Amino acid sequence: MPSIDLNCDMGESFGAYTIGCDKEILDLITSANIACGFHAGDPAVMRKTVRMALEKGIGIGAHPGLPDLAGFGRRNMQISAQEAYDMTVYQIGALAAFAKAEGGTIQHVKPHGALYNMAAKDRELAQAIAKAVYDVDPEIILFGLAGSELVKAGTKTGLKTASEVFADRTYQRDGSLTPRREPGALIENRETAADQVIRMIKEGSVTSVQGEDVRVQADTICIHGDGQQALVFAKFIRQSLEHEGIKIEKISNFL
Repeated sequence: MPSIDLNCDMGESFGAYTIGCDKEILDLITSANIACGFHAGDPAVMRKTVRMALEKGIGIGAHPGLPDLAGFGRRNMQISAQEAYDMTVYQIGALAAFAKAEGGTIQHVKPHGALYNMAAKDRELAQAIAKAVYDVDPEIILFGLAGSELVKAGTKTGLKTASEVFADRTYQRDGSLTPRREPGALIENRETAADQVIRMIKEGSVTSVQGEDVRVQADTICIHGDGQQALVFAKFIRQSLEHEGIKIEKISNFL
């Protein structure tokens, strides 16, 4: 049975606003994607989240997003490849500094929200992000949607890449995620989510909303920590994987 990494977006609080249940979620995951201040997060939250993750032996990941705090980085922006490169380098550098100050290093990079989805389909954008990661540190693992241009660009650039699948999102026939603005984009039933994840790991396949099977590679599973039932959902997904005998460990241990 293959190993699987469990990742979650975190460090998304900022200023007076608290988002998610990071401390509790850290007990359930193996890799943390930490917001770098553009779409969410701030210096104090970055430091605290890095420290908590390192204390629990969780892999540290930079989670760069578009500079859109009001839209939580989920609104598409027209950016050039150079802009994508620059903002990725900038945000990795910010989190890497906190990781170093706390005695750790960056394990991976996973773009956030709209930047992630744009890079999944836009080859030039994907190549710019992959080059940014490589230029900062060629040992960093690049997370991208399974089958996406971002994974292809990372491999071509010489990076280790992790193909990511989602527990709580539905898929389109082309392997992309159903846009959040569309009905049925989110899976709210935990049993359905667990069944989808287990099938992706064991069979390398997921059923699209059009009813067609889509081939996927699952190296790491994203579980979200900002929903109302996030903690309960995350616990159930982990327990379901363990019940199936699937080994859960951070990506750098087996990739």
